[in-house]
Formats: sequence, structure tokens, C-alpha cells
Amino acid sequence: MRELGTRADAAHDDIRVDGRRIGTPSRIYLLLNKPRGFVTTRFDPQGRPTVLDLVPGPREYVYPVGRLDFDSEGLLLLTNDGELAARLMHPRHRVDRVYEAQVQGVPDEADLRRLARGVVIDGRRTAPAMVRLRGVRPGARRTERPDRGGSDSPATIEMTVHEGRSRQVRKMCLAVGHPVLRLRRIRIGPIADHSLKIGACRPLTTREVAMLKRSAGLQGRKAIRS
Repeated sequence: MRELGTRADAAHDDIRVDGRRIGTPSRIYLLLNKPRGFVTTRFDPQGRPTVLDLVPGPREYVYPVGRLDFDSEGLLLLTNDGELAARLMHPRHRVDRVYEAQVQGVPDEADLRRLARGVVIDGRRTAPAMVRLRGVRPGARRTERPDRGGSDSPATIEMTVHEGRSRQVRKMCLAVGHPVLRLRRIRIGPIADHSLKIGACRPLTTREVAMLKRSAGLQGRKAIRS
């Protein structure tokens, strides 16, 4: 196609200049432990720091996979593998995203069941999730609810979702009366790294790339990493 504005993907298209094929760039797979206060994008028109500011060395054309809010922290993938990124983000492939959320008040069993079944946010019900209460401040009771006149003692819940909707975990918790005070993503599919420091970035291992591809339904593809 020779229409003005047509874009080519060097990873999938046969691109030739003067009859010579341009080589396919090496695939890059990075894992970043995002701090709060960074925008998950390549460029921010408001001039705020972006996650690309945390990538060491030359900034190859990698882009973040999915969203992680400005005020949220935790694991974020960056890659130039468009096919894998699209599959990881599409809910049809059911790739888990696991979050640790500190919330206001202590959710009771009914709250946890509602979150697990799905709640309506932005006019649409969320898919079922896995939810468990991880921790409660000493002295707090599970039945405490700020909107029922109880204490606003914080609690920590772990929530596993696979949809990736905008601010989904925050909106879900707010829908059951427990606003999120702090949110951290601790796993993406099979990838977790409790030793990666906040603000640090590292390449995925060949094994980790293969695990990610299997989770996204790309079992037969060869993982290539620079």
C-alpha cells in the first residue's frame, strides 16, 4: 500500500529500501517497579515525569503495557513486542493482574463477596475477581465501616483482575465503600519480583518471556531479547 500516511510495522512487515530488506529489530522486554508520581506513557503534554524517565541507557522504542495510575506503584512491563502487548492487555486472554490495596475501613465478608462477583463501575459490571483480606491494623474489627459510623482503620486486600479497565481496582473498592489509600501491583501474569527496588528497571529473562508468552497464548513463538 502506497497511500500517504500508511505506517509499517518493522516486526511484521517486509520493508525494503532500494530492494534491500530492513532487518527486524531485536525484541526488548523490561520489568519496571514504578513509583508513585510517574505517568504511564511515553510523553506527557503536562510535562510530568513518565515511566520512560526511569528506563536506563538509550531509550529504545519501548512502550508500557497497559495502565498504572499516576498515584499507583508496582510492576509494569515495557516492550516493543506489539503482538505480545496486545494479547496481555486483551481481557479475552485472561492474564491476571494482582494488586495489593490499602483501603479505608475494614471490608466485611459481604464486601469481599461483592468485589469477587463483580460490581458496576462506569455503567458496566466488572468480571469476577479473586479477593482476599491480607491484613488489618491491630485492634480493628472486620465489621468496621466508615459509612456506618465505625472506625476508618485501614486494611489491606489482595485483588486479582484480568480486565485492565481504567482505575478499575480503585473504582471497585470505592463502589463497596472502601476508598483506596495506596495501590501497588505485585504480579503480572506469571511475573513477580519482590526484590526489584522502587524505581528500578531490569530486562526479563528468556524464561520469563517464555512464561509471559504462554500465559498470552503464544506458546509456540520463540522469545528473542536484546
